[in-house]
Amino acid sequence: MLRCNLCPRGCNAERTPSENIGGFCGMPSYPKIARADLHFWEEPCISGTNGSGTIFFSGCSLNCVYCQNYEISQNRKGRVITPQQLADIMRELESKGAHNINFVNPTHYFEAIKQALKIYRPNIPLVYNSGGYDLEENINEDIFDIYLMDIKYVSSEKSAKYSCAKDYFEFASRAVKAAYNLRKTVIDPNGIMQSGVIVRHLVLPLATREAIAVIDWFCENTPDAYLSLMSQYVPCGKAEEFKELNRKITKREYEKVLEHLYTKSVQNVFIQDYSSSSKKYIPDFNF
Repeated sequence: MLRCNLCPRGCNAERTPSENIGGFCGMPSYPKIARADLHFWEEPCISGTNGSGTIFFSGCSLNCVYCQNYEISQNRKGRVITPQQLADIMRELESKGAHNINFVNPTHYFEAIKQALKIYRPNIPLVYNSGGYDLEENINEDIFDIYLMDIKYVSSEKSAKYSCAKDYFEFASRAVKAAYNLRKTVIDPNGIMQSGVIVRHLVLPLATREAIAVIDWFCENTPDAYLSLMSQYVPCGKAEEFKELNRKITKREYEKVLEHLYTKSVQNVFIQDYSSSSKKYIPDFNF
């Protein structure tokens, strides 16, 4: 049994291989996954030409009301596997030519992933792909090669309203800076990241000030990392219950954020096309 305090919520929940008693994420200690396959819709230096060996974990420590992976993050669709099976999946994805092994939403399975890596550690980079709501001490264990982490909000009001986490920025900012201190950017001759940090921000409706604040924070704290600005927001999950979230962002909203970005000297940045806001990019979570 695991007494779980793996995320900032500090639930101290009882987690056995098959169940969770009293924890926010509701997940057992063994990993529950909804999809494992080559994935081509990450940033170019992650997906490359062969694809990223992506493992989508079920459950979440944030439960964002607009989550595009709502089906697995909050409806918890998926199948429980053992650390040995997770190791086997990593080996299989590597054999398919994946550029990396990409753990999507790994925070609440940190211990299970470590167990799997003791069984088999791939000879390709490991990507820690999280919502940013992580503990600095877990990041400092220095296990992963690439940290692909969100900074969703600076405002505690928005993080409390949309992700039930008033303290989101307090923890996310420390976790991302910890990753930045660990990993310098290394890109191979084929343009594939081998080491480094990518800070993602999804622009939300009526939240241009939030996006601008994230850009400013990035420039002041992680200037040599990569910044990934995303326009792909579409209403999902419970977004329809929030009038301001029940639409895509406007072209003008996105342009306002980009105009601010262009006033900064950001060297490494990915910018999504405005047309990226489509549900067709959401994977089929069929295991």
